[in-house]
Amino acid sequence: MRRSICLIIFASFVQLPGVSINSDEYGIIEKLEPLVYEEQQAMSIMSNGPMDSPWPMKCHDVHHTSQSPYSTADNPYIEKWRFYFNDWFEDTPVIDSDSTIYAGLRWELYAIYPNGTLKWKYQADGLILGSTPAIAVDGTIYVGSWDDYLHAINPDGTRKWAFYVYSTVYSSPAIAMDGTIYIGIMGPGTKGRVIAINPNGTEKWHYDTEDWIVSDPAISDDGTVYIGSGDSYLYALYPNGTLRWRFKTGDWVNSHPSIADDGTIYFSSFDGYLYALYPNGIIKWKFSNPGSAVNSVSIAEDGTLYLGGDRLWAIYSNGTMKWNFGFSEDKYVSHSSPAISADGTIYVGVKRASHDDGYIYAVNSDGTEKWHKYIARLWVQSSPSIAEDGTVYIGSSYEMKRGYIHAFGNVESNSHPNAPSISGPTNAKAGLEYWYTFVAIDPDNNPIQLFVDWGDGVSVWIDWFASGETMWAEHAWTEKGDYTIKAKVKDVFDEESDWGYLEVTVPKNKAINFNLDLLERLLEQLPLLSRLYHLIR
Repeated sequence: MRRSICLIIFASFVQLPGVSINSDEYGIIEKLEPLVYEEQQAMSIMSNGPMDSPWPMKCHDVHHTSQSPYSTADNPYIEKWRFYFNDWFEDTPVIDSDSTIYAGLRWELYAIYPNGTLKWKYQADGLILGSTPAIAVDGTIYVGSWDDYLHAINPDGTRKWAFYVYSTVYSSPAIAMDGTIYIGIMGPGTKGRVIAINPNGTEKWHYDTEDWIVSDPAISDDGTVYIGSGDSYLYALYPNGTLRWRFKTGDWVNSHPSIADDGTIYFSSFDGYLYALYPNGIIKWKFSNPGSAVNSVSIAEDGTLYLGGDRLWAIYSNGTMKWNFGFSEDKYVSHSSPAISADGTIYVGVKRASHDDGYIYAVNSDGTEKWHKYIARLWVQSSPSIAEDGTVYIGSSYEMKRGYIHAFGNVESNSHPNAPSISGPTNAKAGLEYWYTFVAIDPDNNPIQLFVDWGDGVSVWIDWFASGETMWAEHAWTEKGDYTIKAKVKDVFDEESDWGYLEVTVPKNKAINFNLDLLERLLEQLPLLSRLYHLIR
């Protein structure tokens, strides 16, 4: 109480750095704070918050620490499977207590078994883009969509309810301990709005900001909701929807805030700084341009902050640099929030500036490289997640209209893949290119690579694909003849399938003979023209 009174008196006379203060309002807030704590504690008894699962929401938890309780020390980094999407995948895979993986892509939310096969799909009426699903204790999955709704989906993939939120949802929902769902929206109009929604799909309250919100809400232990806005402020809202404080930066705040054990709030702004704020909104420190303004901080168990940009930055909780890891060859982190395993390994998605390439990197807690792998022709903006068995999931935008979720971990057994089926034209003309499709199934759902022998002395290994995905290849035969296309696939253990076959005939071009025959028939019907033709010949 003495501390609150002192702060009220101090705030009456001094403009606190970065805090928009009305002295009367600030005093009321400080006086109400103990009541808010008691209310939140009472509500926590009837908890219906996030599911206790390996990765139930964006950046793992409502504090956005991206800190997993599970170790990846025994992960051999074998790509167990990849799940194919017919478009880019830039979201974060989330994981429930049964190890089911959920991910939104375009108009659908996917539920995927831990072996990489489809469980079900849920159809929305707009894009599911930017909004990572959040899973509640009762198994309800919440996700925002560009159809202006927050969707609540039952564990079997059926709709529970859909709440109209007035505008586009790019923000990822967060679930409080009492089951309240918080979300930010891009609207109405040019404004932004934070909405609190009850578990039954009714509105609890909303609070408007002066510009769109794409930031994800974080929730502190006392129930305070933190969220950034395009109006350059980080907002702190009480659980009843009233303003606690707001902190002004020099530009948009599109990153999500992260909360440390001591209540410190970390977030990035487009003004080029990483900020650290005390829970009362007073600035603790700021760090100049350690990474991209859209990237967010992950917090290790020892308090170390990890932030991606042109490097992976490790920052002490006092705002000084611990180390930085350079990815080399103009690689950088774009949007991917680092995931931290219990053994201290940091996982992050990386892309190249000069080329359309994407990678996953694993970095040790001392700033040395542990492992990396090329996984995309375009980019990797997905944030990784970590399963109970230490499997690491991450998405990729492999190429136009092609993306994946990749699963890296242990494989208990392996069988060779099945022979591919081949489809395409069986009659072709010399010199023209023809497309052929190849489909193969791997019994273990491992990724597979295709080998094609076109039968004319030309052969090639083609890319890596998901088991069951349609693979495409084109070829042109230069000479007439009969050819046999042979194809096989191999898995990540170099186990090869049997051959698949398709016979193709490239006949001699008879177009000229056909035209001469046609002319002779015409001349038979026209005797005068026939005589003239033969004289000319």
